[in-house]
Amino acid sequence: MNRRIPYVEKELEVIDTRPGFMGGPGFPIRNTPVSPRENMAALFHEKHPYWTPTPADYTMHVPKLYNSLLGRGGPEGTTDAFGIEWEWIEQAGGSIVRPGAPFLSDANEWRDKIKIPDIDTWDWESEAKNLQLNPRLSNQFTLINGFWFERLVSFMDFAPAAIALIDEDQKDAVNDLFEALTDFALRVVDKMCEYWPAIDGFNVHDDWAAQKAPFFSNEVAYELFVPHMRALTDHIHSKGRYATLHSCGHGEDRVQCFIDGGFDGWDPQIMNDTPRLYEEVGDRIVVSVVPELFDPDATAGDEQRAYARAYFDSFCKPGKPAMISFYGQPALTAEFAEELYAYSRKRYFAAGTK
Repeated sequence: MNRRIPYVEKELEVIDTRPGFMGGPGFPIRNTPVSPRENMAALFHEKHPYWTPTPADYTMHVPKLYNSLLGRGGPEGTTDAFGIEWEWIEQAGGSIVRPGAPFLSDANEWRDKIKIPDIDTWDWESEAKNLQLNPRLSNQFTLINGFWFERLVSFMDFAPAAIALIDEDQKDAVNDLFEALTDFALRVVDKMCEYWPAIDGFNVHDDWAAQKAPFFSNEVAYELFVPHMRALTDHIHSKGRYATLHSCGHGEDRVQCFIDGGFDGWDPQIMNDTPRLYEEVGDRIVVSVVPELFDPDATAGDEQRAYARAYFDSFCKPGKPAMISFYGQPALTAEFAEELYAYSRKRYFAAGTK
C-alpha cells in the first residue's frame, strides 16, 4: 500500500458515525486517506497500519442464521442445529444450555448421538440479502461458541467436558470430535465467503480461562486444541482473510498456543497483562492492548491527549503494531481518540517513508 500520503488536518473531519456495540455510543468515521477497512488490512497483513486501529475501524457480525443454528439465540431462546436447547437468562443478558440433562454423558457417545449439520440446506441466500456489510469498515464474522471447548461444554456441561480432556478413556474421542467439528467449521467459512465475498476476517470463539487461571494445561492445549485451530486458521488465510480469537478469562499463559494456532490477533480481557503481552509477543500476534484508564471528568483534555501519545509510543511500532482493545473503550474520549488518530497517522507515515 502507498505509504507516501502525508497527514493533513482535514482528516480529522467526521464524515459519518457508525453504530456502537450493543446499543452503546457510536464511533466517528473520519475523512481518512484510506478506509478503516484498508487500515485493518494493513494492520494484519502488513503489520504497518496507517493509524492505530480502534473499535471504530471494524464491525463484528453474527448472522441471525448462524446465531439461531450454531450460536445461542436471543431472548426467545433457540434449539441449535445439534439439537441443543439454549435458554435466555435475563439477569445475565445471554443464553446458556438448558441445565440438568447433558446431551453427552461420555465423549465416546458422540459418534452415535451427534450428527454434523448439513449447511447446504440452510437459506444462506436470504440471510445474505438481510445482512449488508459496510464497505468502509473491516467486517468480521464472529463464530460464537466456536468448535472446540465451548462446543464440547454445550454437549456435556462444564465439569464433564473438562474431565473428558484428561480422561484417558475419552481423550481420543474428544480429539476425533474436534476434528469433525473443525472440518465442519471449514465448510461454514466457505459458505460465508461465498455469500459475503466482502468479509475481511473471522473472529473465532473459544473461552479457555476463568478469572484467575486457564481451565486446562498447556500440554492439553497442544494435544487437543492447537492442531485443530491451525487447520481452521490456515483455511481462513487461504481465503485471503484474517483470523482473530475471542477467548475470555485469564488466558495470557496460553498465548503461545494462540500464536501456534495461527491467529493473527487476540483481544484479551482486562485481567490479562496486555502491556506485558505486547512486549513479549507483539511481533508475532496483534495484541489489543488496554490503555491506561482515566476518569474523563477529572482529566483535562490536554492530559487525555498526552495519554493517547503515550499509548502510541509504548505499544504501536511498525512491524509490531497494537490496537485499542474492545475492553479499553472507556479511554476513547473525543480528545483521546482524535489525538491518537492524528499522532499515530503522523508517526506511521514517517516510518513508512524512511
